[in-house]
Amino acid sequence: MAGSRNWQPTAEAFALPLLSLAGALVLFGIFVALGGRDPVAVWRLLFVGAFGDAFSWQNTLQRSAPLMLTALCVALPARAGLVIIGGEGALVLGGLAMAGLPYLFTPPAGWIGTLLLLAGAAAAGACWIALAGWLRVWRGVNETISSLLLAYIAIAVFKQLVEGPLRDPASLNKPSTLPLAESLRIGSIGSYDVHWGLVWGICLCVAAAFWLGFSVHGFATRVAGGNPRAARLMGLPTGRLVVTACALGGACAGLAGGIEVAAVHTNANAALIAGFGYTGILVSFVARHQPLAVIPVAILFGGFGAAGSLLQRRLGLPDAAVQVLLGFAFVLILASESLRGRLFTLPAPLRRRTSIAAVAGAR
Repeated sequence: MAGSRNWQPTAEAFALPLLSLAGALVLFGIFVALGGRDPVAVWRLLFVGAFGDAFSWQNTLQRSAPLMLTALCVALPARAGLVIIGGEGALVLGGLAMAGLPYLFTPPAGWIGTLLLLAGAAAAGACWIALAGWLRVWRGVNETISSLLLAYIAIAVFKQLVEGPLRDPASLNKPSTLPLAESLRIGSIGSYDVHWGLVWGICLCVAAAFWLGFSVHGFATRVAGGNPRAARLMGLPTGRLVVTACALGGACAGLAGGIEVAAVHTNANAALIAGFGYTGILVSFVARHQPLAVIPVAILFGGFGAAGSLLQRRLGLPDAAVQVLLGFAFVLILASESLRGRLFTLPAPLRRRTSIAAVAGAR
């Protein structure tokens, strides 16, 4: 009997997110119908705007790159047992470091200078999220609350510096830092309107999956997250493992901010605070904190974000209407956890009848 149920965890891992997303689309259809719009037209435009043609795909993939990296900021600490939701703060600090480090020194031109600045962006994000892990391990502060508050602090610091000491005098209506030198920017992949940040995101998701699945340190991190008491009995340095996982996740989010500056905005400004860190939370939860699953989920939600402007142009819906869809999805994903382990289990009365019938048949 136990062997026949080995398929259930795998089936639930696919079924619960799919059912949650389907339910979110249904609720979103009801929401727009109450506003006098045709839900079928809205559903069609959602997928046409995301995946309908080459232009839609390029827009989708460009939005997917930061989502992959900010989702890793949630997924890696989650495998160590922590719920970190402050990726937005690490992202904006990474972008600030990318644009602000040239104020302190002149980086070498070309890809060496770009990598040096990206390393600074990753370090800024790593230190910020590692602080939430340190507060949890050594001071007992809830990491969910502390990481969220740290995100607010990071955004405030970002605005203070961009609108103050680092402001470019030529930026009048939109305070920004000095533009990044042309030689330090990240270009597009071939002739497509998709920057190399997408490759960074995919490679880091694959690297994170190999680290968790095939390295001793990754295995120890999973043990610390799955059963902290057993990890301590085994002599594992749980505190260090937790802080390291937070630092690695924060480095990914900081790198996302650096790539957004180098590939999209060319400077640090308020447009960098676009909510990628918050959407990354949803991406990670839908992917069940599995780095490889983050890739397709990020592409899907990147597509929903890309379709927002099409809904606005064709149906007159606000561009932020897609956020309602994401909200429905997040609530249903969290609610679906109550079904984990029970989705494919028969109700007790029916299970008893089935067992009695099986025994009678065996006789």
